[in-house]
Amino acid sequence: MGGEFRTEQEAFWAGSFGDDYAARNQGEDLLASKTALFARILGRTAGVETAIEFGSNIGLNLAALKRLLPRIELAAIEINADAARQVAKLGVSVYQGSILEVEVHDRYDLVLISGVLIHIAPAELHRVYDRLYEACGRYLCVAEYYNPTPTEVPYRGHQERLFKRDFAGEILERFPDLRLLDYGFWYHRDPVFPLDDITWFLLERAAAG
Repeated sequence: MGGEFRTEQEAFWAGSFGDDYAARNQGEDLLASKTALFARILGRTAGVETAIEFGSNIGLNLAALKRLLPRIELAAIEINADAARQVAKLGVSVYQGSILEVEVHDRYDLVLISGVLIHIAPAELHRVYDRLYEACGRYLCVAEYYNPTPTEVPYRGHQERLFKRDFAGEILERFPDLRLLDYGFWYHRDPVFPLDDITWFLLERAAAG
């Protein structure tokens, strides 16, 4: 494990495997699918002017948000240095580092995490949940692989690198002032806009006072 990281999973994504992931996951077709996904999600929101993504990789989700909301102000946290440099080229404010360590002091209208919680060491999930909640001004979008009970899945020949569970349900139980606004599933065999069997949940935080 890299000495600067709390977990083996962080070091894994900060290194060459994270570089290879970025190279595999890009292109106009994937961006189109992500734009279709976020068009549906944003259709259930109102007044989103700022957003931050926890674990942005090269920023395809943020690029999709920008297509749909051209005036939105975007920020990102990304552990992989090469990916963080690519995100910055999109005009995004980037925190380069682990989502377990980076401190975000602002609140955003929309907080997004997609395909990231599945790669977090289970013992550290509560720390990520807290950071997502602290940054959430109104909406929190969680888009991950879903399973009703926690389970580990081998990932490209590696163990302890991919975990499925009810992430959104655990977040809702942890923070009573969040409510489930909408949810949906995006199938990898979608004939027009395929994505990798993602289940998304849109949560809304109760207004203060």
